[in-house]
Amino acid sequence: MMRQALAALLLSGVALPAQAYKVFVSNERGNTVTVLDGETWEVLAEFPAGNRPRGITVSPDGKELYVCASDDDTVRVFDTETYEELHQLPSGPDPELFVLHPSGNPLYIANEDDNLVTVTDVKTRQILAEIPVGVEPEGMGISPDGTRVVNTSETTNMAHFIDTTTFEIVQNTLVDQRPRFAQFTADGSLLYVSAEIGGTVSVVDPASGEVLHKITFEVTGILPELLQPVGVRVTQDGSRVFVALGPSNRVAVVDGKTWEVLDYLLVGQRVWQLAFTPDEKFLITTNGNSNDVSIIDVAAGEVVQSVPVGQQPWGVVVTPQ
Repeated sequence: MMRQALAALLLSGVALPAQAYKVFVSNERGNTVTVLDGETWEVLAEFPAGNRPRGITVSPDGKELYVCASDDDTVRVFDTETYEELHQLPSGPDPELFVLHPSGNPLYIANEDDNLVTVTDVKTRQILAEIPVGVEPEGMGISPDGTRVVNTSETTNMAHFIDTTTFEIVQNTLVDQRPRFAQFTADGSLLYVSAEIGGTVSVVDPASGEVLHKITFEVTGILPELLQPVGVRVTQDGSRVFVALGPSNRVAVVDGKTWEVLDYLLVGQRVWQLAFTPDEKFLITTNGNSNDVSIIDVAAGEVVQSVPVGQQPWGVVVTPQ
């Protein structure tokens, strides 16, 4: 009867309710991951995730959660339904951020303490390559076609473009001081690299490695040194770029065509990372010093809710629908 009713609804053209999604937040000091309901923003669970969990991502099918347990020198893998730890993946010392290949395998991991990017097969759980990069690698981004992975090195102040077939660096781009995050546009035509101490976001042409523009920030009443760009997210159509500005407690809204700052949204204290919901209606921010996340209505350009999570939230990821 259930199948017949579902088939009747599909044939009639009646829209079915969207599948619910979950929000996973890594709590760096609490050593946990907090789980939120993506519709009600209610806290569903909080579970142990190893020592100093930071980078966090999810498999394309939404079934596996990957967490950089930085002080355990490993990547922990959890079931997104039961929250049970399934296994661990090898990395170098102090893994901080990572990206999955668009196919879901392999995983590219920035290891801050040994100046390497580790490439790990998530199925065989074997290391495929260790790629020497600059000093204190952190940010990781991957092109939509999966041919280039980008690592940012905090001390070398570079974005390193790595060929995902040969595992060799094919291009280096100098950016401003302490680059923390790298984010491609959905069409792969641009790369945004945030520089925490430099106070800028570099707009890079991935084809040439040329810096096309540097986005700067200014907020009345806020000291310039507190405007520290870290997490970056871009809408699918490229029209808006959102930048977490650290201890200024602001998220900048940037025009993706002109690169002008349109607005600054007040969020929680020490905003770190950002994640869109699958429909891009909302943007979630992790606020490390206020132990909460802020929910931004993207279309309205407003913060609509604050939700307490664990101790010192750092990373955030949303399951696909």
